[in-house]
Amino acid sequence: MSRLELQTTDGSQEVMSQLYNVMNRRMASSPPGLCAVDTALSFLTVCHSQSCGKCAPCRIGLGKLAGLLTRILDGKADEETLQILEETAMVIEDSADCAIGYDSARMVLSSLRAFREDYNEHIKKNRCVGYTINPVTCVGFCPAHVDIPGYIALIAAGRYADAVRLIRKDNPFPVTCGYICEHPCERYCRRSMIDDPINIRGLKRFAADTAGEVPPPQCAEPTGKTVAVIGGGPGGLSAAYYLALMGHKVTVYERRMKLGGMLRYGIPAYRFPREELDKDIDCIVSTGIDVITNCDVGEDISIAELIQNNDSVFISIGAHTSSELEIEGHELEGVFSAVHMLRAIGDNTMPSLKGKKVAVIGGGNVAMDATRTAIRLGAERVNCIYRRRRVDMTALTDEVEGAIAEGVELYTLKAPVRIEGDENGHACAVWVKPQLPGEFDANGRPRPVNSDLPEERIEADLVIVAIGQKIESDIYEMAGIPTNRGMIVAMANGQIFENGKIFAGGDCATNPSTCIRAINAGKVAAANIDEFLGFNHEICADVEVPAADIRNHTRRGRINMTERDSRDRLDDFDCIECGLTEEGARIEANRCLRCDHFGYGSFRGGRELKW
Repeated sequence: MSRLELQTTDGSQEVMSQLYNVMNRRMASSPPGLCAVDTALSFLTVCHSQSCGKCAPCRIGLGKLAGLLTRILDGKADEETLQILEETAMVIEDSADCAIGYDSARMVLSSLRAFREDYNEHIKKNRCVGYTINPVTCVGFCPAHVDIPGYIALIAAGRYADAVRLIRKDNPFPVTCGYICEHPCERYCRRSMIDDPINIRGLKRFAADTAGEVPPPQCAEPTGKTVAVIGGGPGGLSAAYYLALMGHKVTVYERRMKLGGMLRYGIPAYRFPREELDKDIDCIVSTGIDVITNCDVGEDISIAELIQNNDSVFISIGAHTSSELEIEGHELEGVFSAVHMLRAIGDNTMPSLKGKKVAVIGGGNVAMDATRTAIRLGAERVNCIYRRRRVDMTALTDEVEGAIAEGVELYTLKAPVRIEGDENGHACAVWVKPQLPGEFDANGRPRPVNSDLPEERIEADLVIVAIGQKIESDIYEMAGIPTNRGMIVAMANGQIFENGKIFAGGDCATNPSTCIRAINAGKVAAANIDEFLGFNHEICADVEVPAADIRNHTRRGRINMTERDSRDRLDDFDCIECGLTEEGARIEANRCLRCDHFGYGSFRGGRELKW
């Protein structure tokens, strides 16, 4: 008999591994609004099956918790059951030997405390108040609730112009989002249960690129009402577009030379060509919107004047001011913000960085834009300094990988402590302190803590700061508009004062976020301004979506967009991403499971025809 044997994977282990993969995919594609009690029980049952059985809190306690949750779902529980459930979970959390036990108990406690009303409804009325706002996961997790299965079906049928019309029902920036949307819809796509999520953003871009010029819908009869929109970014222009379609007279006041906001002044052309942005803006403005550029509200025209001369005002200014890096040397020459650099480039002012050593501080998308822009401006070397781990970076994974492919060097777990200046008062290096991952913060990321290693010196002629943005709220405070920590305070419907004519949305009301969230803020504001003005206009697309066909969906690979070779794209600002071919788009569109028709969508309402 051998003392040791080689461990090999048998058939049963492979089946279990596949089972866990299937479970992970199903959890990832769950729609919002599922029953909190049922979800807690399902998760707890899986955790209990993983128990080694060594400690009683896990072996026996988790079974007790599952029994209590089952009684609640079966309508056999009372108020005392909830108390026992909470006390039992607290004991398990404090006494279990390992994470299988105490983390399972913590999950039950979190569910009970966050959804106590749901638990009480099961006990008192034997009913579930969990609801699915939109049963189609991609639509439910799209901030603007675009009819994604609908326009994918239209693309599969070759009706590209109709696909653009359907997108515009909820999002007047189909071209823009085809290029730069962060596509949260794909993260929860149910196609993941079979293989990979649908390439939703790629299909949207293909439709917008291929459809040609698609005119906007006919505007409603003029209402005689006027609305002033402060800010010509995605939020302001979205609100202006829908308000114009409703028949209101809209004037957009923009501080910069051109419309677009951070789409023009924050995103480099290699990611999103300016001529593509202009396609969306031209369509929006063609609805009869008046535009006043180079107008600084608060200086050139007062907020009070806008309020007095209009029936409603929508504030949607972007976060165009950079957060300051408050360390020694931040005032030195050669230290500037990424926001200012990208804004200058948006106005076609291209600084030369030839031969420079550049250090970019930050780990978000703006930091990645700054690093990749610096390379295209001729920098000899570009380093990105970030105080957390690479996995904790808030930038899109594709952006980080693209920066590395283009030659950017990442210095992760390095916290800047000071900027060194030379005898002329110019930055020459960044000193950093090596970090270690610490305890997790509220966002689920480990906080960086100082290590025992000595400080390190990173040579840099230019230091670009990209650690966050904020809005300029002072003039709004002086005008009597409430703010909190630099943000305008608005209600969920966008109104600032109850029954008042002033509305706000986008970055200025919810902190800097994504383009699609700003678009949704504009859509919400337009609907509620219309109602405030005494109307109830409806926005629809008048596009008939092809019927779903019944066919087996075999597993097949996702068709991704490609990029220009990293060696060929370093010296220009031409778009680096190559769109889908017509053949590839048709094949990819036919991978859609049509959740708007099958499953939940068939009996819970898979499509909103108007809003």
